[in-house]
Amino acid sequence: MLKITGSNLNLSLFMKVARGKEKVKISEANYQRIETARTFVQAVVEKGKPVYGINTGFGKLSDVVIDKSDVNKLQQNLLMSHACGVGDPFHPEIVRGMMLLRVNALIKGYSGIRIDVLVKMLELLNKDVIPVVFSQGSLGASGDLALLAHMCLPLIGLGEVMVKGKRMNAKDGLQKANITPLDHLEAKEGLSLINGTQAMTAVGAIALYDALELEKTASLSLALTMEALEAIIDAFDPRIASLRGHPGHMVVANRIRDILKGSRLITKDGEKRIQDAYSLRCAPQVHGACIDAMEHVKTIVEREMNAVTDNPIMFSDSEEVISAGNFHGEPLALAFDYLAIAISELANISERRIERLVNSALSNGLPSFLVKKPGINSGFMIVQYSAAALVSENKALSHPASVDSIPSSANQEDHVSMGTIAARKAGTILENATRVIAMEIFTACQAIDFRDPEKLGMTTKWAYGKVRRQVPFIKEDSILYPYIHLLEAQVKAHEYVPEMTKEG
Repeated sequence: MLKITGSNLNLSLFMKVARGKEKVKISEANYQRIETARTFVQAVVEKGKPVYGINTGFGKLSDVVIDKSDVNKLQQNLLMSHACGVGDPFHPEIVRGMMLLRVNALIKGYSGIRIDVLVKMLELLNKDVIPVVFSQGSLGASGDLALLAHMCLPLIGLGEVMVKGKRMNAKDGLQKANITPLDHLEAKEGLSLINGTQAMTAVGAIALYDALELEKTASLSLALTMEALEAIIDAFDPRIASLRGHPGHMVVANRIRDILKGSRLITKDGEKRIQDAYSLRCAPQVHGACIDAMEHVKTIVEREMNAVTDNPIMFSDSEEVISAGNFHGEPLALAFDYLAIAISELANISERRIERLVNSALSNGLPSFLVKKPGINSGFMIVQYSAAALVSENKALSHPASVDSIPSSANQEDHVSMGTIAARKAGTILENATRVIAMEIFTACQAIDFRDPEKLGMTTKWAYGKVRRQVPFIKEDSILYPYIHLLEAQVKAHEYVPEMTKEG
């Protein structure tokens, strides 16, 4: 069981809960801080002085003072009125991640929420009763308001949940799981629950985790293509990488040399040609830059996982309530746009290698479209077409979401981040890139059969064997999409991550 403190989450622990369904509890050391902040909120209510989010309206309505007798109803109304999400529901692992992150932010003791509310959310999480949260409707600035409202409605028995894969109304779902909903929310609690960046962080964190794993698989697909094209290994000399000094470049150069150990298909400078095309020769620079971009994004994401992001923020020690903008998603919006571009580049260079494999003018002696009798057979011609379509779609999706803004709440919220859109786009680009990398593996293995599979390196021979156990050599035209879909599923499940990279 993971014990959270508000400061100890990282990407690996996050994934253990979001995808691995590890159970979670709050560190006992946090209880006093939570209670102190709650006592302070209650004191503010008793004094009756207008304080945003406690006894006022929200957004442009912040000047409307709410009577003390209505502050609880205000919070329930907030959840109901803000649950305006649309589009397809998020995958449950994203919502699990959102729940974990929101609790982790609120236990730091700057919100004023009751411990009972946080324990109830963890009860849902630990029993895998997952709110139905629609994926569209966040501007990424006042927090992920609409999406977090959907996440929190089931706490009070409203909205919908997923229980054992079935979607149902929250009341029935909670009853099935033997969970009693909260009978009310108190001052500031509704706002505390929805004023944060946890939807964009969860979506982006999962995309980032899978992108880091895909990059490792991309090293394998690169290595297979290098053997199929009898590429020159000299460009991966560690001395070259050290002269430039970028960490990702060094990682890729060393990894490719490890993957290709024992290969008798790889060549040396001047042995068959003087130099390779950029998609091979510059691969360590390109893949390495993608790694460095992803590592930068990881730093931003892990910082945000442990941040206080609601508003207003309660400073109990000094008895201050400060309304500010920690909910604004700009740090994440910029990072996820960067992530989207990095993933796109992995696919871009992979597609160029697919083109070299199928183009007999570029493939160093391989037959046209990797088929024995081209003409009557089209071979792998349209594999490259599909890959080209995917990378072109990614180029359109890589336009940054963060450069857009649109005023909301009667122009009170006049600059927004679009961070959740940036995260969602990165996830879509990742899906496309996964397909392209799978296509490169498929194509490279076909090409290798025109060389000599016995001459493969140890790691590439393992990968080639894994492919060939389910995907045959294509002797003449046949239906290819089942093989592409199979390899896509395997790449998505990280089954082609080379052993030497699994901890890295």
